[in-house]
Amino acid sequence: MKYSIIVPVYNRPDEVDELLQSLCDQKAKDFEVLIVEDGSQRDCKAIVEKYHDRLDVKYFMKENSGPGQSRNYGAERANGEWLIVLDSDVVLPEGYLEAVEKSLTSHLSPLTSEIVAFGGPDAAHPSFTPVQKAISYSMTSFFTTGGIRGSSPQSGRTRGALDKFYPRSFNMGIRRDVYLQLGGFTKMRFGEDIDFSYRIVEAGYRPRLFPEAWVWHKRRTDFRKFFRQVYNSGIARINLEKRHPGTMKLVHLLPTVFTVGVIALILISAVGRALMHYVDRDQFYWMCFAPWIPIILYSLLICVDSTIKNRSLRVGILSVPAAFVQLMGYGLGFIESWWKRCVLKQDEFQAFEKTFYK
Repeated sequence: MKYSIIVPVYNRPDEVDELLQSLCDQKAKDFEVLIVEDGSQRDCKAIVEKYHDRLDVKYFMKENSGPGQSRNYGAERANGEWLIVLDSDVVLPEGYLEAVEKSLTSHLSPLTSEIVAFGGPDAAHPSFTPVQKAISYSMTSFFTTGGIRGSSPQSGRTRGALDKFYPRSFNMGIRRDVYLQLGGFTKMRFGEDIDFSYRIVEAGYRPRLFPEAWVWHKRRTDFRKFFRQVYNSGIARINLEKRHPGTMKLVHLLPTVFTVGVIALILISAVGRALMHYVDRDQFYWMCFAPWIPIILYSLLICVDSTIKNRSLRVGILSVPAAFVQLMGYGLGFIESWWKRCVLKQDEFQAFEKTFYK
């Protein structure tokens, strides 16, 4: 068997249904699917059973231990030459596996190094809600440091403009023998996919970007959940630097710089208003309103760019709060992690035991 598709699931039966349907529609058929239920309260066993006559699909239920350990659980039971790790909230275009196969074949040349790992970009499906499209924009746009994460098929940009390419767990492939050799994912609850990608590179391999092997990725469905996701990503960045010294780049600091800058501008404006009230109105007028100019200009940039890309003013407007949530959520998580790990000198499990390692 060529491919084993591994999907960890936690309380997302409806999304699993959509993913499995998209797997049924694949033109390439040489694959199995392993659904690993990670201690869900709302399991998807009944959903999976609907597809037994159309897919080679296996269902496993285990105690909750996080997505990384669930992927390892599936990898140990997989039969494919290649393991493809997907998040449960993705949907595949019908040519996804064909694109993977074509990309693998095209790199089989004496002039290129052997491929053992790859990843692909993500995009927003036309059926996604405006909020989902806005969140997708904020996670892939150059203007929100989306270049760190990768490109979307619509953008025409290839990933790597701001940082080297490291596959993410929403769309990651690796040869099974290499996966087992490296021990799979660690017990990190967030950032575990980047940690794995770093270890792939440190072992002497070079992950490749397959631009044509893209997926539709739903991400979060509202801004509150999205904030928690990016906040945890900011926390993970410090943990990753501790595990892999030297991997933090200047670009990883940009969300934190943005966060501190926005807070500083708001505080300057607040001080200006106080001074206008108690001292000289004209003298401190600029302090009240000038700090909002860069914030307004940035918001207009995001709105216009997203409106053009998504062909929707509503999505463009929603992309403004999405961008601020993405950058400031990440920045605040980064600051908390820096304080606990670098100032208080707490270790990873001690610092975030209540949040991640219950």
